Amino acid sequence: MSRGEPQVESLSQRELRNESGRVLRAVGEGRSFVLTNRGVAVGRIVPLDAPAPTLPIARPAKRVSGWAALKPQPADGDRPMGQILDELRADRV
Repeated sequence: MSRGEPQVESLSQRELRNESGRVLRAVGEGRSFVLTNRGVAVGRIVPLDAPAPTLPIARPAKRVSGWAALKPQPADGDRPMGQILDELRADRV
């Protein structure tokens, strides 16, 4: 975590169920919680006005090749889709 972010407290499903009033007051005061179920993090409880977490960029993306340069190639014997579907349906009858 960076220095500007507040500490996020872990909160079990049982604690949330049994102490929901305390948790809601704490969230109203600006605290955040990571909700766990059997020790596995499953969600986050944050105040509505909390800023969205940012993802650090480790390295910028580099364009290797351009997909825009690829053009669709018509296949030999292009047929209308309706004709192909009719042929497939005929196999089921």
